Amino acid sequence: MNDTVSHASAPSDAAVATRPLELAIVLPTYNERRNIATMVERIDRELQGIAWEVIYVDDNSPDGTSDEVRMIAQTDPRVRCIQRIGRRGLASAAIEGMCSTSAPYVAVMDADHQHDPALLVGMLAALKGGDYDLAYASRFAEGASTEAWGRPDRVKVSGLANRIANKVTGVELTDPMSGFFMLPTAFLRADAHRLSGVGFKILLDILATSETPLRVKEFPLNFAARAEGESKLDQTVVFEFLVGLYDKWLGRIIPTRFALFGTVGALGVIVQFAALWVLLHVVFGERFVYGNWSESAVFNTANTLAAVVAMTFNFVLNNELTYSDKRLRGFSALLRGWAQFALTCSLGLLTNVGAAAVLKSIGFHDFVAVLVGIILGAVWNFALSSKFVWGKY
Repeated sequence: MNDTVSHASAPSDAAVATRPLELAIVLPTYNERRNIATMVERIDRELQGIAWEVIYVDDNSPDGTSDEVRMIAQTDPRVRCIQRIGRRGLASAAIEGMCSTSAPYVAVMDADHQHDPALLVGMLAALKGGDYDLAYASRFAEGASTEAWGRPDRVKVSGLANRIANKVTGVELTDPMSGFFMLPTAFLRADAHRLSGVGFKILLDILATSETPLRVKEFPLNFAARAEGESKLDQTVVFEFLVGLYDKWLGRIIPTRFALFGTVGALGVIVQFAALWVLLHVVFGERFVYGNWSESAVFNTANTLAAVVAMTFNFVLNNELTYSDKRLRGFSALLRGWAQFALTCSLGLLTNVGAAAVLKSIGFHDFVAVLVGIILGAVWNFALSSKFVWGKY
């Protein structure tokens, strides 16, 4: 299935240098410093006779990935770095990198050596031939292998995700969740404004966005284990996949981030009611009702504490999921973020607790009183936390 190209008659480096740029390879990175130089060497070795550039789109890695790319670029003008500040995400990084090149063809692949750059030559030949709109490397095509990956658990998850993805895109591919593909840059730019840029799977986004069926060339991939560092696909990868599907289906109706914030808030409702029940029936108990505390004082105190518990729960989950592209890391950053979240939500919290107290005092059921308080504080919480906790002042 893979096309082979002989390098025996490849033009010299000097001849290639004077030719128009043919191919750009975009590599989104986060903490990949140790993989940069070796990947450039592999690409250079495989793309003899082809005028290429490699674009590293780095999400401000703390390990100095951007500095490493710039150091190589000082002596190799084919290497470029886009350092993104204040934003994260593999899909959005890939889109930004692909839109930054003047090359007529652009490829996206991982920087960790799990994707074999030897496939790039065949992919480029397939697209230049005019018979295909997109070429991609499949981990599950005939002749492919995931044995070197050493992650049978991830293989099973990927298989399930692929089946779902095929239903979404209407394109029957063996691996629509692949992160290694190539397409004409003009095609990407034409649809870039309609891509969601959410999650990890940009190929799925492209396939689902295209208004016409794409002619796809499949290349079997021997998926390798990463050479250095740790995988960027953490425990939120399945969630990111589902978010991408939501954004494609309903993101134009209800903004994805607001929907996520609301979903986390709904879970927070459950947490608040659970905490309230524990406080009323376990921590305080009936001894307070007939002691120095009135029933309303017990309820108001318990509901305030339950709201704080729910607020903390919401902060943690929003940081990990809703604002994963702006995720706060480290104890001091998390503590400061929690304090800012508490401060910006204070009016929402007061509205929450105050409304519930008023409704309780005039005879509403506990459930109704608390629920109305939660709803009244929700919009305020979203607006200010988006701005002052995970955004910019």
